[in-house]
Amino acid sequence: MDREVKEGVAVTHTEEAEIGTTETMKDYERELEASFRKISEGDIIKGTVIDVNEEEVILDLKYYAQGIIKAENLSNDPDFLAAGKIAVGDEIEATVIKMDDGEGNIELSKKEANDVLAWDKLQAMLDQETIVKVRIKESVKSGVVAFLEGMRAFIPASQLSTDYVEDVESWVGREIEVKVITVDQEKNKVVLSGKAVAREKEAEERRHRISMMAPGAVMEGVVESLMPYGAFVNLGNGISGLVHISQISQRRIKKPGEVLKEGQKVRVKILNTNDNKVSLSMKALEEVMEDVEEEREPQEYTSGESVSTSLGDLLSRLKL
Repeated sequence: MDREVKEGVAVTHTEEAEIGTTETMKDYERELEASFRKISEGDIIKGTVIDVNEEEVILDLKYYAQGIIKAENLSNDPDFLAAGKIAVGDEIEATVIKMDDGEGNIELSKKEANDVLAWDKLQAMLDQETIVKVRIKESVKSGVVAFLEGMRAFIPASQLSTDYVEDVESWVGREIEVKVITVDQEKNKVVLSGKAVAREKEAEERRHRISMMAPGAVMEGVVESLMPYGAFVNLGNGISGLVHISQISQRRIKKPGEVLKEGQKVRVKILNTNDNKVSLSMKALEEVMEDVEEEREPQEYTSGESVSTSLGDLLSRLKL
């Protein structure tokens, strides 16, 4: 019996014919299923991208006809370009707007489908606190506009950055990371925040810097505020630590202001960084200095000999 090796497996010609027949039957079943499938205008259907160009996107709908999405029906974003955003193999959901575009294709609109489906996606982003990138398209009164999931979204000036933003026009064209903070389908309202993402990044960087601070290390800082329970010392790089009133001085004080004032430069010792908080001590450094001073105090020297010398001893050492 003749045998051939296909994909590392030896098969007979009979088996090869059976495999070919099976594949043909599967193709036939798919075609048969497609022939019974009913698609109507207004339906939202899914297809796989098989071609992309400047004018349109072509989809395989597993149907007797292909789907066509014209460029103007891709997105609400007027600057949206399929190239770079959509690739062959992508799956797209679109609304049927015409069963025959005059050339035997089904005309679709991703924009119309998006108007229905985007709200669920945006709500999921809100619920999951998803971080996404958007490009700012234009400035408007008190903020800027971007597009997310094909929907027009507003970013208030107060939500662009952790810093105060006065000139929103300078942000047009920038790509920033944002979170969805408001989704209101009834009012057709989507609000984004770059500030929320920036704050998270700053907090993460702060946690990392604190984790690198070793207990026992001595640092210099500036007193930034005085509280009844202690003083906050700015150590730089956005990190401040608390010197509890009991750790300010060895002598008993009623309030930090007896020893410290805002703006004063101080040396402190890191006690711990538990719970991402920096605990400091000035008293510990005073104790160290006292120990050093004690070691430096002059000691009485003695040779073990009598300090006084008798007249007889002196005369005995003279040579006449």
